[in-house]
Amino acid sequence: MAYSLFDLRGKVAMVTGATGGLGQAICAALRAHGAKVLVSDHDANGCARLAQALAGDGGQAHALPADLADIAGLGDCAARALAWQGRVDILVCNAGVQGPAGPLAAVSDSDWQQVMDINLRSAVELTRHLLPAMAAGSGGGSVVLMASIAGLRGNKAIGLYGLSKAALAQLARNLAVEWGPQGIRVNAISPGLIRTPLAAQLLDNADFMPRRLALTPLRRVGEPDEIAGAVVLLASPAGAFITGHNLVIDGGTTISDGN
Repeated sequence: MAYSLFDLRGKVAMVTGATGGLGQAICAALRAHGAKVLVSDHDANGCARLAQALAGDGGQAHALPADLADIAGLGDCAARALAWQGRVDILVCNAGVQGPAGPLAAVSDSDWQQVMDINLRSAVELTRHLLPAMAAGSGGGSVVLMASIAGLRGNKAIGLYGLSKAALAQLARNLAVEWGPQGIRVNAISPGLIRTPLAAQLLDNADFMPRRLALTPLRRVGEPDEIAGAVVLLASPAGAFITGHNLVIDGGTTISDGN
């Protein structure tokens, strides 16, 4: 095979939130470009099925079930990830929950804990445990944190989710500065409305969708593969000089004036 800027052969990638619509697309894209893939999610059966499907395509994949809300257990999760191939070169923190809809004043302490633990603290803990091993390797590494355009602007409905995603983008910048000298790149991706099960209620909302598409210059929603392709870019040699960046992939929603 000719050299490709997107070649991930020999790399080990760990993807959290792997069994959802976006996670599956990311795993498949990384596998298609040659990476060995650790499939991580709280759904153990879903992890096993996806790992089997990826391996059945001639690649290597391994199920790594984990509950990211169990912050104390993430050190063990990282150790199990490293034990599979002795390394993790690419970490994609894709797991997330929306949490309750409504004003921030109505959010309970338990909701704050759950959303911040799964969306933010799990990424902090996984990078804390995995980045030293990445730095000890010969080729550095790449981390991709899945943020959201909800973290770029105010939101009356999902403010807690937006706060957690804004913090993820800042985490990418901080870690990029801390770990760049060791050859590790850290970036965030902020998707707009993507056709996934998480967005199903919005996609089926006949009042919401015409207004949303009118605000989006491309006049459509995004597809999971369009986010997965950006993950491959950021993980591969093609993205070797990109770090600390928050890549917005929203069809232009956040730059439009609605006309």
